[in-house]
Amino acid sequence: MEPVHLRIIDVSKSFGKVKALKNVSLDILKGSFTTFLGPSGCGKTTLLRTIAGFYDVEKGEIFIGDQLINDVPSHLRNAIMVFQDYALFPHMNIRENIIYGLKIKKFSEEKIERRLAKTVQYLGVKELLNRSPSQLSGGQQQRIALARALVMEPEVLLLDEPLSNLDARLRINIRAELRQLQKRLGITTIYVTHDQAEALALSDQVAVMNEGEIVQCGSPWEIYFRPRSAFVASFVGTANLLEGKVVESIPGSVLVDVGQGYLRLEEKGDLPPAGAKVILCIRPETIEILDQTLEGTSNILRGRVRNYIFEGSHFRYWVEAAGRELVVDVFDPAEKEIREDSILLRLPPNKIHIIPEA
Repeated sequence: MEPVHLRIIDVSKSFGKVKALKNVSLDILKGSFTTFLGPSGCGKTTLLRTIAGFYDVEKGEIFIGDQLINDVPSHLRNAIMVFQDYALFPHMNIRENIIYGLKIKKFSEEKIERRLAKTVQYLGVKELLNRSPSQLSGGQQQRIALARALVMEPEVLLLDEPLSNLDARLRINIRAELRQLQKRLGITTIYVTHDQAEALALSDQVAVMNEGEIVQCGSPWEIYFRPRSAFVASFVGTANLLEGKVVESIPGSVLVDVGQGYLRLEEKGDLPPAGAKVILCIRPETIEILDQTLEGTSNILRGRVRNYIFEGSHFRYWVEAAGRELVVDVFDPAEKEIREDSILLRLPPNKIHIIPEA
């Protein structure tokens, strides 16, 4: 495992009476890609700007390597930020924009040219060097903003929603390029977004934030399939949350009464005792639609289709079952007939998760 490269310890920040960050702690490994994910106003950009040195640390400590950087000016931290609006200088051509930071630091012409050549090769923007920013598309401007940061060879790369101004298709293409480039360079990267799909696709580690706190941190798989709160389950993707009461609890298995039926689930580790109230998380794509009840099959709920939509890769159904509405996704729709009226659902025991918060 790589060593910890950036360490955030009990960091707090307020703006007047608003507490933007509340005792935030996080370890970020060298060469990893970490995403701060959360709704608007959750503190993710404030945390990024505090790492960059644009905001003072009110309480707590931030380390890059072994160096405490609380009082280090932003331009000396070697943590370079790429902004949402790219912030390219309109009066400079692309070459001048990329090497601006190197000129300010008074690098030799030889070193500037060497770094420029390497950076434009990485990003494939050599043919753009003599153009002005106004002559570039949004995707090209994003690449140039990234090149201007990477040419400085920072220890930590900070990205503040850099793809938010691009159309959906271009975002998908560029985020794939960005992840590939980050892996090739092995640079410690921190990314801010409110886009859950982006966070899951790009990250080694996702820190979900809400109201100035990190409410869960883990791999994309853990965040999606093992949410620790109803907030995380609902914010990251679509989740069916069922309230219930434990009827039976034995090692590796729990039986839950969900009101109009019983669900058995398989869980490892500590399990809630009989009588405990729980919240179950079931992702829409894990629910199966059956043509008939098979002998010995458990976790069957009978429901009624209330609505459905076709989304290309799948059908999404809204099904009334067990006294509530469940969202069910059915993939490969070309091979499936549209379901209407009465329907049988199976919720696989190994794909139901108990939310610890309950």
